[in-house]
Amino acid sequence: MADSLGEKFEDHCWRDVVSEETLEVYRPYVRDVCIKGTAALLSIDLFASVFPSGPMSLLEAIRENPKSCGPYAWEAKPKIKRLIDLARNAGWPIIQTTSDRLLVPEDGNRRATNRDESALSLTQIKSDFAIDDYFDVRQEDRIVYKGRASAFFATDLADYLKSKEIETVVICGESTSGCVRSSAVDGFAHGFHVVVVEDCVFDRHLLSHKISLFDLHHKYADVIPLEELNV
Repeated sequence: MADSLGEKFEDHCWRDVVSEETLEVYRPYVRDVCIKGTAALLSIDLFASVFPSGPMSLLEAIRENPKSCGPYAWEAKPKIKRLIDLARNAGWPIIQTTSDRLLVPEDGNRRATNRDESALSLTQIKSDFAIDDYFDVRQEDRIVYKGRASAFFATDLADYLKSKEIETVVICGESTSGCVRSSAVDGFAHGFHVVVVEDCVFDRHLLSHKISLFDLHHKYADVIPLEELNV
């Protein structure tokens, strides 16, 4: 990528896993990235269960809780909190998502992934899908209960955002290859400008994280690091 715009556009975490040949193929997607108009923050599935109790390996974290995203969640946690605080101070609407299995746990057809959760008790489900207190959910935050990966699927999220005249949906949370990706694609499909904050999303597998961000950045969303986000 010889030009400065192309270099900046690709200056992200995926540079060590995407070849120069592939970058050349994707040149038609190169553009300026930004927040357009009025923004809202969509915080996806900030469950206490995905954050380990301290810095540890992924396998150690999984032994602590099978839903954990280990070191990647641990590293992203303070950055997500900073992003939420910035959004609050800017007066953005803040939307927090969780699973509607808290409401209808017996409905086995409404699940975000194919993970086997048949052995989980209602108590465990409520614990696993509780939003971490660290992120200071407030009464004015809107809670979206979703039954699938996307925060937009079978919810009133799009209507809510349109009622607030939101143009840009800024996304943080987890997992990059799952609920973040699905929500970003659906947000784009609903006509919103989508921004994914690179270091405020995470996954269990670093390669999935990098490739998902690469694909989103070129097709459906602007991937922007927290330090470059103009809130």
